[in-house]
Amino acid sequence: MTPRVREVLEQRWIKLGRPSEGWVWPAPTKTGHIDHSSLKKQHLKALKLSGVRPFVLYSLRHTFLTRLGESGCDAWTLARVAGHSSVAISSRYVHPSEDAVLAALSRLGGHNSGHSVENAISEAAVGEAANAALPEGYMVSAAGLEPATHALKGHCSTN
Repeated sequence: MTPRVREVLEQRWIKLGRPSEGWVWPAPTKTGHIDHSSLKKQHLKALKLSGVRPFVLYSLRHTFLTRLGESGCDAWTLARVAGHSSVAISSRYVHPSEDAVLAALSRLGGHNSGHSVENAISEAAVGEAANAALPEGYMVSAAGLEPATHALKGHCSTN
């Protein structure tokens, strides 16, 4: 929870008289809990009052998880924050941009490998010559011949 979110929730709790139990945002339902229809009505009311272009409320969660992933958060932490039971579920919500993928790869650059920029340039020239003879969609890496990833081939879903 960010300090700003904590502040908002604490102010709400104080405004409600510091109750020891109950909902932060009670609703006029039998349970006092905000159900789907109550939340939808409040969202529509807020859109109308604010003049903001209509959007699906759930997209805020998607945007938050995507931005969290792009900020460098690892997949396991992201899954925990989102309350997902597995990293596979979190992958549905995270769509890193091509720039984010390239930035992540650049951070790895020569990590514990002894490579230098000069070596990388000469190795890239050798790699380009070797890749020219490969079937479409394949590249040579330290592990050998392998399929190139969609992100490296420029086929990201965000392109």
